[in-house]
Amino acid sequence: MSKALTSFALVAVLTALLMALSLAVARHGYPFGAIGAKRLDDIADAGIFIPLAAVYFFSALLMMILPIRAAGIVLTNAADAIFWTVIVLFATIIGGLAARWAFGQAGVLTALLNWRFLFVAAVVACHLFMNELRRNILLRSLFFVVFAAATLACLFGSFAI
Repeated sequence: MSKALTSFALVAVLTALLMALSLAVARHGYPFGAIGAKRLDDIADAGIFIPLAAVYFFSALLMMILPIRAAGIVLTNAADAIFWTVIVLFATIIGGLAARWAFGQAGVLTALLNWRFLFVAAVVACHLFMNELRRNILLRSLFFVVFAAATLACLFGSFAI
């Protein structure tokens, strides 16, 4: 958990510094600043978490039914990578918004009210409690169904609001 928080904080600070550099360069009239800010904004979209959550929940579903060795391979090679991707992307969003806020764009903080950020919380919570879910056969059976429903909802749901 502390490694995730440290990584989140570091990526958010680095992104904030890069966004601040881009905004400062753009403020001085150079077009390169706008290009840099747009590139950081392009990867910072809350909608990207829906397909990532679908892949994560599918790997979690597999971890619920596979034997321990195979589940460990799925955890190591799929679920962990997706978890860290979610952490980095969310930290990028937070860092970019913090830099914009520091440059006087106070309205950008309302972007954090996007309901799609709940997928970030869902992936992080599932990842933190995955060992507990694997230990208990009742929880494993229950969450097999939950992860199947979550995978299908993320994959085929419209989520257009």
